[in-house]
Amino acid sequence: MPGFGLTLGYTLTYLGLIVLIPIAALFAKAAGIAPERALAIALDQRTLAALWTSFGSSFLAALVNVVFGVIVAWVLVRYSFPGKRLFDAIVDLPFALPTAVAGIALSSLYAPKGWIGSLFSPRGPLNTWIDAQAWLPEWVRAVEIDWKIAYTPSGIVIALIFIGLPFVVRTVQPVLAEFEPELEEAAATLGASRWQTVTRVILPRLTPAVLTGFALAFARAVGEYGSVIFIAGNIPYVSEIAPLLIVIRLEEFDQPAAALVAAIMLVLAFVMLLVINLIQVWSRRRFGDVV
Repeated sequence: MPGFGLTLGYTLTYLGLIVLIPIAALFAKAAGIAPERALAIALDQRTLAALWTSFGSSFLAALVNVVFGVIVAWVLVRYSFPGKRLFDAIVDLPFALPTAVAGIALSSLYAPKGWIGSLFSPRGPLNTWIDAQAWLPEWVRAVEIDWKIAYTPSGIVIALIFIGLPFVVRTVQPVLAEFEPELEEAAATLGASRWQTVTRVILPRLTPAVLTGFALAFARAVGEYGSVIFIAGNIPYVSEIAPLLIVIRLEEFDQPAAALVAAIMLVLAFVMLLVINLIQVWSRRRFGDVV
């Protein structure tokens, strides 16, 4: 093939300089720690709590994005309405918006005195409205809604949902656009209801694309830093994410510890993405390669 050697050499060189060498340097730095100290850092309660917060919040946010991302992609593909192009462009806003700006905006909205956060405060409009409804049972009116969103793990999940939604929408949208209408017509002709058509004809063929969107949203969320630190509260053992812990270790001039935490994150993310890719392979063999 003309140019194969040149392009292959360029590709390997580029990947080596940009991806492989930095990763190798990271593991080399982490490997320089004594085994006893490395084990102490890896099993430290603060490290485990930060990893759990990052991966747990990312997984939950990716699941939410799968549900609502498929719905958004369905609306954008299947329906025509005024302002459709505007809404389609808004989906890409998290791509263009600086993460720090997104974090400040979200923390302002969901803070206890913010437009949305104040709705769920003890003296907020929601509790006031419930108290004013005499027709509600007494036990319902006695329940006081006190949900603090910003500066808690809930705020982390919301920030990760915000930055991950476009990955699911943009992955599922082109697949939906290429669906043959004859398949749905055939299902309707055979007596399938609309729900049966969606669950047995459409969703199975969407599975590879949905898993791809989930993997992209999850991978993006695990390493997110800018939009999270403003709304997380950054409380150790409660709402401290692993990327922030790495930054703290670097500020303490403990580069080996920072490299070790980063290496643990990399291994965990690689294992989870490997599992997702294996499920993708299975789904393509089961339902056909539609991506």
